[in-house]
Amino acid sequence: MGRIDRINQLVKREIGVIIQQELQDPRFQFVSVTQVKVSPDLQNAWIGFSFLGEKSQAQDVQKALRHAAGLIRRLVSQRIDLKHTPRLEFVYDPSLDYSAEVGAILEEIKREIPFDRRDTDTEEAL
Repeated sequence: MGRIDRINQLVKREIGVIIQQELQDPRFQFVSVTQVKVSPDLQNAWIGFSFLGEKSQAQDVQKALRHAAGLIRRLVSQRIDLKHTPRLEFVYDPSLDYSAEVGAILEEIKREIPFDRRDTDTEEAL
């Protein structure tokens, strides 16, 4: 694992803890940090987040995270010893929404198929 990968992991962990345990905003109650990409010069970091809730709330949550970015950055700088603490840019990550949609589609397909194919093979052999 390279240096940037380790920094990404550290920043992801710390931001997740900060959002869940230190920020008192109820909009952050179900927010999860999904990924962090710190630039090689450590000047910028893109923070992917998802949350449990209505998709229509994603923009409000993103605005709130962007508003809190300065505080989060300061707290990260106190916890991780880096030459530069990156500027944080929060970006909504819809991948969990897509996963849920795929899961729902698979469940629907499973309900529509009246029986398991293996059962028909067994019945035909009898």
